Amino acid sequence: MDGSGDEPAEELLTLIGVHRTTVREGLGDERYALLLARLEALAAVPSDDTMAVRRAYQYVCRVLLDLPYDHPVREAVGAFRLTVVPPGPRVAVGARELMVLLSAPPPAGSGAALGTTDELLGAAALSADEVRARSGAGAPARGLIRLPDPVGGDRYPEFQFREDGGRPHEVVLEINRLLLADLDPWGAAAWWLSGNTWLGGTPASLLGQLPDERLVAAATALVEGD
Repeated sequence: MDGSGDEPAEELLTLIGVHRTTVREGLGDERYALLLARLEALAAVPSDDTMAVRRAYQYVCRVLLDLPYDHPVREAVGAFRLTVVPPGPRVAVGARELMVLLSAPPPAGSGAALGTTDELLGAAALSADEVRARSGAGAPARGLIRLPDPVGGDRYPEFQFREDGGRPHEVVLEINRLLLADLDPWGAAAWWLSGNTWLGGTPASLLGQLPDERLVAAATALVEGD
């Protein structure tokens, strides 16, 4: 991306691209996966929806605040948040360009982190009809992560449902509310399906193995860390 003449929000995206290696290192696998998911969400926002662009951009900034204080991108976030110039419609285009750089495979040994839409859509999931058949309800339960797939239709990651009867895990619905899954389903899915150093594995794989309270605590720590 050419940063000349950009507004502050676009300059920040350009800066992320320039420092992409140290951004990945500074955030760690879990937060980097969340950054990718939130950039995907920003890239998908209609450019004429001003409020949606601003909100999606702010979600990106909140993840970047977890970088070390002396990191140039972290310093820029603090400076740009004070500007009176809001992000414009070109920010969504800039996010798409940035994803080309950030979605490259991580260096060997860096650990697995899901974050792009293709990766998240590739995880085991149910269709809306399958969810209704399992639950016996007229519509999928509120609080579930719903990933829109332009090819196959809405997908509901399968980890959200119990194996016996297929109803949603209550702790999943609770954590999804904490993660604002209704507003940011990609970010919520990335948290569940990426490695979590505090928990010692992916949260989705630890359902029923760890106490629910520990999973909730991990999600709460993520939210409060924003």
